[in-house]
Amino acid sequence: PLGISNSFPADYLVESELKHGRICQLAWLGYVAVDLGARIYPLPSSMEGVTSATAHDPAVAFGSMGNMFIWIALFEMVSWIGISQMLQGSGRAPGDFGFGKGFLKGSEADIQNMKLKEVTHCRAAMLAFAGVVTQSVLYDKGFPYF
Repeated sequence: PLGISNSFPADYLVESELKHGRICQLAWLGYVAVDLGARIYPLPSSMEGVTSATAHDPAVAFGSMGNMFIWIALFEMVSWIGISQMLQGSGRAPGDFGFGKGFLKGSEADIQNMKLKEVTHCRAAMLAFAGVVTQSVLYDKGFPYF
């Protein structure tokens, strides 16, 4: 309805949807894991007792957010090589970085079904992450956030 697909190549939009969905799957897992008590040790004293909703400011003060920014920027630069090749007609499928080819077995219909499941799970993860962050901030409670 917004006409976004008229302005951008469809492969680029699918790539973006898959990337954001995969990140949200990991983000939801990490957000809930921290609120359930998962930690990576040694833990800096400034990060003691933080929840997922309150971790931002101590992480900035400690300097870990800057490190995370650098690593994400590097991954984005490397991934752009594959995206650029895809947009130039290399035949690379959106979201395909060569990992997990062993899971795509069976007929062409089976493969398309698995790809549809991935997109569906990605969309659900984007909604789930938005919901879990909203609930944890609104109710100021840990998991299960109500």
